[in-house]
Amino acid sequence: MLELSAAALEIDLKYVDESGFCAWSEPSYSYYFRGEQKRLEQSQRRGRRLSIIGFLQPIISFVYGLVIGGVSRKSYIQMMHFEAAEAEKSGRIRVIVQDNGPIHRCKEVQQLWSKWEEMGLYIFFLPKYCSEMNPIELEWQHLKKDELASKTFEDELDLAYAVIDGIQTRGEKGKL
Repeated sequence: MLELSAAALEIDLKYVDESGFCAWSEPSYSYYFRGEQKRLEQSQRRGRRLSIIGFLQPIISFVYGLVIGGVSRKSYIQMMHFEAAEAEKSGRIRVIVQDNGPIHRCKEVQQLWSKWEEMGLYIFFLPKYCSEMNPIELEWQHLKKDELASKTFEDELDLAYAVIDGIQTRGEKGKL
């Protein structure tokens, strides 16, 4: 119903999710020719995790933020406040579809739900263990499997640039 309402331009529908990247690429996200052994030369330093939070509005926009470490409640709340303000400014109902991650349901966030609804932002939670219902999950998978496969990075900055380049490449190909 949400997708139909978005297609009829009755609402703005966005999908949100977080993912993580490491300087060391996992061999499972790469392929090799038959008869070749899987082998990746890893850098000396493993580095810290790079996390991404993204808001996907299919065919229209993809907004994301990168952070070293994990996406915090504070970062999530800031991005949701921005979405609520945009909904209020446009006068259109905006629905955010997301999973049941801990930062999505923490007490601090729950206290903001009614404020966001007053501004025109509504949250729709996917059923548990149904990540396939969130199209942004496929974007993370393709980014890792296609754009970053078999690559290692010296540090977090190189990794961040590679993620940004990968997202830009997918966007230019019309896949994002």
